Amino acid sequence: MKSEIIAVGTELLLGQVVNTNATFLSEEFASLGVEVYYHTVVGDNFQRLTDLLQEAEKRSDLIVLCGGLGPTEDDLTKQAVAEHLHRDLIIDEAGAERVQEFFTFSKRPMTENNMQQALTIEGGISIPNPTGLAIGTLITKADTSYLLLPGPPSELKPMFFQHVRPLIKELFPAAEQLVSKVLRFYGIGESQLVTDLKDLIDSQTNPTVAPYAKPNEVTLRLTAKVASEEQGEKLLFEMEQRIMAVVGEYFYGYGDDNSLEATTVKLLTERGKTITAAESLTAGLFQSMIGSVQGASKVLKGGFVTYSEEMKETLLGIPEVLIKEHGVVSEACAAAMAEQARKLTDTDYAVAFTGVAGPDSLEGHPPGTVWIGIAERGGKTTAEKFHFTRDRQYIRYSSAMKGLDLIRRAILKKK
Repeated sequence: MKSEIIAVGTELLLGQVVNTNATFLSEEFASLGVEVYYHTVVGDNFQRLTDLLQEAEKRSDLIVLCGGLGPTEDDLTKQAVAEHLHRDLIIDEAGAERVQEFFTFSKRPMTENNMQQALTIEGGISIPNPTGLAIGTLITKADTSYLLLPGPPSELKPMFFQHVRPLIKELFPAAEQLVSKVLRFYGIGESQLVTDLKDLIDSQTNPTVAPYAKPNEVTLRLTAKVASEEQGEKLLFEMEQRIMAVVGEYFYGYGDDNSLEATTVKLLTERGKTITAAESLTAGLFQSMIGSVQGASKVLKGGFVTYSEEMKETLLGIPEVLIKEHGVVSEACAAAMAEQARKLTDTDYAVAFTGVAGPDSLEGHPPGTVWIGIAERGGKTTAEKFHFTRDRQYIRYSSAMKGLDLIRRAILKKK
């Protein structure tokens, strides 16, 4: 089955909203054996949407439209599809009842246009909206099916998982499906990863291996085209083992939604360990990244931002003579910051950052010179020098990412 996704909304064309629905739906349809051939964005314009529908039905078996199902004048998707198919719009009783209940419960007056959200196309299948009011519709005419979904991801995703996915599997059973797995790597660039895996990538058939570069990390998406999920998992596992044999030392986790900070927090939580940080050039970025992960309060006791020499001395108790002798951009300073932070917060681990974010040099060191200290309860405190490139913000982000990886590796060394 060939499909395409049409995102409806002028705000998408203006760049005010990112079209995340297309990414989500493409992945989900792939897992159902439905191949997506086109992504299109069209504004809230009746004629342009109608013209696009005429083009789409020439090339696709399933046309998915996201957005334009709301109560305002610029919500025209249902109207355009109904006219294109020469069908009437009718009230869905269950949808209308939900709209009424919403306004009764919220004790707000209901304007007449709100009932527009309960309209469906005659002859189609109404799709309930678990988190909103605008219902969806699936309708087939001749050899083409039209699937209308709400625009807000908070409504589209629950509707898809609860109602659309089962419907697609029932009405359009696929002989084959795509099963994917994402592997995430830190500490190796995309060009090096591809070089190391060249023989494997050049000989790939099924599953396929696709590298994607992200800031400070690389992901590999493995995709198998199979008759069953079980068969796909087997093929992906075998390919993963071959990849790990070559670049496994850089692997840190799975999934599109995973991150190095989430992996680090998970490891700390599983081991019952706590962490703190003393940050100079990163100015709290490391702690912010840790704190962005749900459950971080179990592992992050707190920390220090000591941007100046004075704060390194006052808050952390770094001896003035140490800074005078070695400077703040030094192994001695990074190690002392980490050790003092760990002692003051009584944590299992501490990481410290000191260096030059730029654009100017500091103490004769060029931008990108960074020392990262690691302190561990009952272990030796160490500090390592790194040289990061690009602009100031990238240097700071690279430093925080390296700190996460150093802590992750330190945890894994402890069995």
